[in-house]
Amino acid sequence: MPRSISIRMSVSASTIAVALGLAGCASPAADPAETPSGASTHSVVHARGETEVPDDPQRVVVLEPVQLDTAVALDVIPVGAAVLNETAGVPAYLGDAAADIETVGTVAEPSVERIAALQPDVIIGTESRHSGLYDQLSDIAPTVFMATQTDPWQDNVALVAEALGDPDGATELLDAYRERCDEIAAEYATAGSTAQLIRPRDGVLTLYGPASFAGSTLECAGFSTPEHDWEDISLDVSPENVLDAQADLVLVTTTDVDDETTMPAAIVDNAASFPDVHLVDQSFWITGVGPLGGMTVLDDLERILSER
Repeated sequence: MPRSISIRMSVSASTIAVALGLAGCASPAADPAETPSGASTHSVVHARGETEVPDDPQRVVVLEPVQLDTAVALDVIPVGAAVLNETAGVPAYLGDAAADIETVGTVAEPSVERIAALQPDVIIGTESRHSGLYDQLSDIAPTVFMATQTDPWQDNVALVAEALGDPDGATELLDAYRERCDEIAAEYATAGSTAQLIRPRDGVLTLYGPASFAGSTLECAGFSTPEHDWEDISLDVSPENVLDAQADLVLVTTTDVDDETTMPAAIVDNAASFPDVHLVDQSFWITGVGPLGGMTVLDDLERILSER
C-alpha cells in the first residue's frame, strides 16, 4: 500500500565491552554481533563485502542522512542516528515519528560507545566517512556500508532498503517521487528552463550540480542545471563571480527563510541579474537526502512555482 511519503573513531575493545555491559546489566548479554537464534536473514553486498543481516531488524542505527530518511520512509524507525548537528538533532521534516530517535554523535564523528549501548541488530554507515570504524561496528552488530554519500542518492536508498529487508519498498518510494516530479514538470512547463541551488558558506557560494540531491531533484522536475566544470556534486565560486550562478530560477539556502538579510550581498547587489531568486530551507534542500526529503523539496518547489 502507498506509504505516507509526502509527510513529511577509534575506541578500545574494552570500552565497547563496558558500554555493552552497562546497557545490558539487567540480564546476561548475548554476543551483539549475532542475529537472534532462529531469526531469518539475508545477504547484502556492500562496500565492505557481504554481510548477513536480519530480514526484519528491530533495532537499527544509521550514520548518514540518506539512511535515516530512507529508514523512516520505510516505517523502520531507528533506535539511533548520527546527525549533522547534535544541537539541531533529527531533522524536523521527518515528522513526529522520528522525533524521539536517540542521537549517537555526528555524521562525521559517531560514537561507538553510544551505538553499542543501544544494542542494535543492524548498523548502516558509509565507507568514505566511517571506514576506520567498520571493524568495531561489526563487533557490535551486522554492519552494512554504502561506498560514499556522494553516490547517486537513489542508489543509496536502494541499498539501505535492501539492508532493512524491504527492497520493494524502495522501488515504491522512488516511483512515487518520480511521479511527483513529472506532475510538477507538466503543471509548470519547466522544460527548457534552468535552475540553480546556491548554498552560502565560509565566504563562498557553493553551487550544486545535477549529481547532487537538490540538483537531481530540480532536473527530475524538468529543469536543467547550468553547465559548469562540476567538482563532483558541487562547485564553489567567490562572491565576485556570483554571475556564474545565474539561472532562470535561483534558490538560495538559509536556516531562516523569513530572514531576508540571509540573502548573500553579492546577489542583492546584482538583483537585475537574478530576477527570480528565492530563499529555501537548508534543512531539507541540503540535508534532507532521501525519499521523504525529496518529496519535501518537491512540495517546496511547487509552492515557489505557484507563487511566481
